[in-house]
Amino acid sequence: MASYSSFILAIFIAISFSSMNISLAARNLLQTSNPTTPTLPKPTLPPLPTVPTLPQGKVPPLPTIPTLPQGKVPPLPTIPTLPQANVPPLPTIPTLPKPTQPSIPSTIPTIPQFTLPPLPNFPTTIPITLPSFPFFTPPPSKTSP
Repeated sequence: MASYSSFILAIFIAISFSSMNISLAARNLLQTSNPTTPTLPKPTLPPLPTVPTLPQGKVPPLPTIPTLPQGKVPPLPTIPTLPQANVPPLPTIPTLPKPTQPSIPSTIPTIPQFTLPPLPNFPTTIPITLPSFPFFTPPPSKTSP
């Protein structure tokens, strides 16, 4: 829900910045020259304090790494050979007969031709004159003269 409201806010900002007045104001700002800034005097800063020297202490030497005894590594044991199993041969797959496709006829049958009935005659011109309707006629009288 928060991403939806931020999307709506982004669309609203984009639409508001796309108005003509904002575009013209931005163009006017881009076309004007930069104003000259007045030169200000440089303030004098006090000198930085000196860093005191720290006393140098004595660091003890690093311990030496003891040497490990060099022993003889025993040889790796030999891997025994696995017995060879007698695997029966795979059975042969019987061949299937090839399917026969139906033959394609050499002649194409003719399609019967149909005749359409004639279209009715429609008027080709549209009447332009409209009949006059008495829109503003007085209401009928209640008594006869």
